[in-house]
Amino acid sequence: MAELELLDGVHQVDPVEWNALVGTGSPFLEWEWLASLEQAGVLEPERGWISKPIVVRDQGELVAACPAYLKLNSEGEFVFDWHWADAAERAGIAYYPKLLVGVPFTPVAGQRVLVRPGERRASWVRVVGDALRQLCDDNGLSSVHVNFCQEDEIEPLRAAGFDLRIGVQYQWRNREYATFEDYLMQFRSKRRNQMRRELRGIDAAGIHIDTLVGDAIEDDHIPAIYRFYLATLDKKYYGRQYLNAAFFQLIAERFRHRLCFVLARRQERFVAGTFNVQKEGVLYGRYWGADREIRNLHFGVAYYAAVDHCIRSGFTRFEPGAGGEFKRTRGFEATPTWSMHYVRDGRLERAIARFLEQERTEVQQALQWYEEHSALKPRVELGS
Repeated sequence: MAELELLDGVHQVDPVEWNALVGTGSPFLEWEWLASLEQAGVLEPERGWISKPIVVRDQGELVAACPAYLKLNSEGEFVFDWHWADAAERAGIAYYPKLLVGVPFTPVAGQRVLVRPGERRASWVRVVGDALRQLCDDNGLSSVHVNFCQEDEIEPLRAAGFDLRIGVQYQWRNREYATFEDYLMQFRSKRRNQMRRELRGIDAAGIHIDTLVGDAIEDDHIPAIYRFYLATLDKKYYGRQYLNAAFFQLIAERFRHRLCFVLARRQERFVAGTFNVQKEGVLYGRYWGADREIRNLHFGVAYYAAVDHCIRSGFTRFEPGAGGEFKRTRGFEATPTWSMHYVRDGRLERAIARFLEQERTEVQQALQWYEEHSALKPRVELGS
């Protein structure tokens, strides 16, 4: 008979066991990423995070798991529920603590219920969904939120009492480009010429851009990337420093084979860069920053160099993260994201359900509009 256990951190699970469940899935679900967040001290109660992963064992063997967190606020989640919390407060309902299933500070979709290969995945997702709901009810939590889940988790979680929310991200898809020029040629002439002007301006500023992967990333690149991460936070009034230097160092030690840094230098000094992760033909953009404002450098480093790297590497997709309408004008296509939500209080649940129904309709209409108004030319076979 299966046994469910609530742990005090992913670091308590054997890395080989945990990663066997992840398999070819999202790199942000791997033990090295999740345990590093815990062990670097960025997931603490005073920051609103208490790690409580769920593991399921059948005859002693790990068959399913999910990264779960007791949340004391809504920071660092990227499926925004601030207005739900406000509504709960006005109704006299305590919204915190709540339970979150996802990857902290990481708006990247992936399996949220990890299941051992060969097992009946939908069945185990339902089992874990039922357990999450029971944890919520038994402990007086307001709600459970499964953020950035995969499409195949929607129906099992819906059967467990969760409701669907749809969001939008902009992602780049490889249309079998052989070169960066092929990518540029997919735009209408006005946009294509503008992108070329942006790239020429970066060259004219004396900027050289390097893309470094795995062992090509040297130890002195780590503090530079951390410096750029902090620089972006300092420039934005809404910036939140979720990560610390200890996390960057742990990731460099444990996760370097997954890392891809794009670094811009002028006269041998690094002036800007991005922290990216790659796995199974997908590049994930995470953090951008620069020491100084240089016109169009953000586009050159965070997007054009990353797209060029994807084309050269034969990658199928580039996910640069949340936000940014400007991504759409550079050929990133609107893509749905999904999250599932269980709310314990009936009054709050009914209000949120009405909101979600209306929001789903609006988002689906927006996705259709984005598809019809793509910045890219209608898709044709290259060379035709």
